[in-house]
Amino acid sequence: MDFAFQRAQHDRAGNLRRSEDLWRSDDLRVLVLGGEHVATVDGPALRWLTPAEAPEGEWILLGEQHGVRYAAVAVDRVPQEWSPVSIRVLAPLLGADELSLAIHAVGLARWLASHRFCPRCGTALQTSQAGHLRTCPNCGAEHYPRTDPAVIMLVTDRDDRALLARNPHWPEGRFSTLAGFVEPGEALEDAVRREVAEEVGVSVGEARYLGSQPWPFPQSLMLGFRAEAETTDITVDDTEIAEARWFTRDELLAAAQEERIVLPPPGVSISRWLVEDWFGGELPGRWA
Repeated sequence: MDFAFQRAQHDRAGNLRRSEDLWRSDDLRVLVLGGEHVATVDGPALRWLTPAEAPEGEWILLGEQHGVRYAAVAVDRVPQEWSPVSIRVLAPLLGADELSLAIHAVGLARWLASHRFCPRCGTALQTSQAGHLRTCPNCGAEHYPRTDPAVIMLVTDRDDRALLARNPHWPEGRFSTLAGFVEPGEALEDAVRREVAEEVGVSVGEARYLGSQPWPFPQSLMLGFRAEAETTDITVDDTEIAEARWFTRDELLAAAQEERIVLPPPGVSISRWLVEDWFGGELPGRWA
């Protein structure tokens, strides 16, 4: 099994970033975005403009796909006539190629918006390399986009049951896998063990890496694991987790069929992919 981010044909064309003359051609296709909202057309699908149609803003080279060159322009707010839609809502409806371009654009635009001043001296930063580098004209510091690693894990016990949990801010019935950020100086496997222990009080032994997913909200890379539980008693922390349960395959299938449980969207969610990898196939039911 795989999911959309692992199938995209996306050449980021890093060799073109140092010269605007090489990538700002008339046949460039341009996406307009503001925050996590992107311009769309009916469908919905991404709205691609010509350079002449694009508004003023932060220009970002996204790269090439199938011989076509793509860019994005980040603005404060996407005009209503271009039907702005959050990429969180749009993502399950996009193909792998367009989704990869959109996630690249949103992640980089959010970084540009939050890194306007030099953390060393406070001077306003300048943008170069087609939106992929901020430089300080005062102290000369170079600032590249950052990515925060986060672990996301499907925990199973000796009876091969899966542990799923619900965040306090989610509606009743919505469950997902456990996840958390990696701390400085921490190995990924240790982060898996710490997060599971902190959130649900379960001790974990072996943790095995399975795959990754970019997640630009704001700038994370989700690193997926299968983890083996050494204990099964659950004690939720009541801060990040409101409810956690062990599921057999039959129990999860029945809950999904009867819509007593809402899982993350298929295709674009590594959490859903981890669950279905354990389950052995696609699960039915709605998502929200």
